[in-house]
This record gives sequence, structure tokens and C-alpha cells, in this order.
Amino acid sequence: MLPEELLSLLKEQLSCRELQVRQIANLLHPTLPSPSTLVLHGLEATGKSLTISAVLKGLDVPYTIVRSQECITSRHLLERTVAACRDAIEQDNNVESGKDVDGRCENISALVVQLQRMLEGRDKFILVFDGIDRQREAAPTLLPAISRLGEIIPNLTVVLIITAPRPCFLHSAGVPYIHFPPYDRPESLTIASRWPLQIFASSTPGGTPGPTTDPEIEEDDTWLWSRFCGAVWDSLGKGAARDIVSFRNVCERLWEPFVQPIRDGTYGTRDFSKLMVRNRSLFQGEAALIESIVPISTSEPVKPTAKHTHDLPYYTRHLLLSAYLASYNPSRHDLTFFTKASEKRRRKRGGGTSLSTGRPSKHRKIQRRLLGPQAFVLERMLAIYHAILAPQKVVNTADVMTQIATLAGLRLLVKTGGAGADVLDAQTKWRVNVGWEYVQGLARSVRFDIESYMAE
Repeated sequence: MLPEELLSLLKEQLSCRELQVRQIANLLHPTLPSPSTLVLHGLEATGKSLTISAVLKGLDVPYTIVRSQECITSRHLLERTVAACRDAIEQDNNVESGKDVDGRCENISALVVQLQRMLEGRDKFILVFDGIDRQREAAPTLLPAISRLGEIIPNLTVVLIITAPRPCFLHSAGVPYIHFPPYDRPESLTIASRWPLQIFASSTPGGTPGPTTDPEIEEDDTWLWSRFCGAVWDSLGKGAARDIVSFRNVCERLWEPFVQPIRDGTYGTRDFSKLMVRNRSLFQGEAALIESIVPISTSEPVKPTAKHTHDLPYYTRHLLLSAYLASYNPSRHDLTFFTKASEKRRRKRGGGTSLSTGRPSKHRKIQRRLLGPQAFVLERMLAIYHAILAPQKVVNTADVMTQIATLAGLRLLVKTGGAGADVLDAQTKWRVNVGWEYVQGLARSVRFDIESYMAE
């Protein structure tokens, strides 16, 4: 229903929102009947407010937009609505027709009376509530009452812009909804590439960067910026940038250190692959994603973080070591490693075990700890626990079971099998959830040679 010139102008202004523009224009056209209420919903930064304002301005229909984030209370919202409608009507007619309208509005009933008095004998009027679902101090009946204003006032259409509508939150059926989905990768790159940053920012007399006029430089800026945005999306934006605004902010933060080698003369404007190799640390760290009042250098290489350890009691550490041995050692080797008869054979010269022979194996074996942890029963772990602490004569009491429950709560031990099984049942299967480096540090802290008890 829109003219082709207006449609092409809106398509250029509102990228990737052609379907929503057509739907809004058909529902709110001045010469066609419109619904009493229209709901626009979608996540943040999906173009809802921009689209509705641009379409209403192109349709040349009287309208006003009331932003709920500017209103402190519900009464403030109602009074702001009356004032905005009065200003819009006066601006449309170029006369002061709202002098007889009282600015005070205490409830929805007073709002209905005020709007009926202002819109009497006029054509269609569009009233837009932006972010009405986040209104402060809003009563539960505020949204259903506002949605019925169009049913009481015939020439009024109410547009509600919300983030995520709840089921039946308006308590009425037959209300049209228009969804604004999040931008995917091609759409995000299309929008971000419309305003490329400059590689060589030219400065104005005031010291601020100004636009360049050389077509070749503008082409290089567009070419490099589009590929740079694609790299940022693939490395950081897809998982961390929640919307198009966050994605654009991340790109702007990383742009300066990314193009610094070009400004220094090290690389050319088309050496994108070399720039990616040189600046790969920019896309591996999270400095650009962290909001901080202290400036963080995004060009610094990523430093490895310290390994997380737990301050466990003495016997709890042995329980975790027993769980690791039960997960990574086959059960058929328990007699070999954890009985007194085989203790002398295990301490052979050279650090070998009784399982190793002098002849080389025909098949290359994979180390057990590279295959992942295997499930074990609780009885076997407790047997290994008593075997490695045999000189201290540990008694199996409720305290040991409490320590096992603590390890499970810390996710150092993970229960496998059915969800309804008893946690402390002897036949319940478990699996250790720590790595080799963690276990090595744990064994050194209690002076336990765990490598002598590991099968090859």
C-alpha cells in the first residue's frame, strides 16, 4: 500500500526490516481501517522504535510516541500521554486547540475523558507506548486497560512496543502481533557495514576525525571494515554480543589496534590475512567485552589464568585421588596395585610396574588418562581409599560419606546413571570430574606418588 519511492526510502533507512515495514504500513494506513491495538515485540536493539517512527512519519498520519523509560510512575505516564497527544494535535492543525484540556490525569478513566475531548471529530490518531512492559510502579491492570483505549475511542489506535509478551497479558483476543526477530549474521554485517570506520582518520580543525573525500580511500575503508566485522562476529560477536549495538561497540573498540600496523606502514590496506595473524590476540581475549572505567589495552597478549584449586581437607583429598584411580584404572588391575603382596613388585628399579615387560608391544597403546574417565561403583572407590591409607587404619564412618557428598556438591564427582538413584548407595556409579594436572597437584600436597598406581 506504500508508494514505491517511499518504500525504497524506508528500505534504505531500515535495513533488513522490509517485511515489518509492509505489515505496519498496511495496518496503520490512513485510508484503511486499523485495529484498535497493535503489539510490536522483539528483543532489545531490533529496530522496533525506529521502524514504527519512520513508517508513521512516511504515512503522514498524526501520531505521538510516549516512552515509558522517561516516566517515573503510572500517573506520570498518563499525564505525559495527555501532554504528548495535545502537542501532536496542535502541531498537526497548527492551532492551539488544547487549552481547555486539563493536564492532570490520575487514572485511566481520566485519560479516556481527556483523549475523547481532544480527538472528537478528528481523523485517525496513532498513540505509541514505547517500552510499556517496563513501566515503573505499574499496576497489573495497566496494560489491559491501555489496550482497550482504542475500543472506547473509535478514531484512536494504540501501538504497544514490548520486549517479550507473556501469554494473554492483554486479557483479550484478536490483537495483531508483529515480531522483530534478532539480526542474524548476514543482517548484522549488512547493518554494521553501512557506516565503516576510517583507516586513516582525517582530522578537522577542531581535532575531531572528519570524512574523507578520496573514492579509493573510501573503497579501502569499506572493504577492510566489512571483513573485519565478519571476523569479529565469528570470534566474539556470535556468543558475546547480545544485540547489534553491542556488536558495533565491540567492533569500534577493536578497530584502532587492528589497523595500527597499516598506519605504521607495516602492512597495506588489502593485507587482511596478515593483519589477522598479527592481531590474533585481539580475537582471543575478552578485554573488548568488559565494560570498565579503567582503560584496558586490547592489544596485550592473553595471559593464561591461574588454575582453580579447592582447599580440601586431608582425607577428602585422598577420596578424590581414589576416585581418579578408580576412573582411569581398569578394575582387573586393582589386585595388582592395591594389595600388599604386589607392593614389592610395583617398586621395581626404573619406576616401572608389574604390567610392563621388556619386549615392545606390537600395537601402540593410548594412555588411559587420554581416553576420559570411566564410571565406577562407590564400593570400589572406598576399597581403593582404604588401600592407599592402610597404615593409618581409616574407619568407614558417616564422616566419609559426608565428604563424598561434599565432593559431589563441588562437582568434583559426578553421578552417572538414573536420576532417582540414592547418592550414597554402594552400587551407585560415579565418575571423576577433574583432570590430570589437578590430580598431580593434589597428590603432591599429600605426598602421594599417584604415578606408581596408574596403569599404562
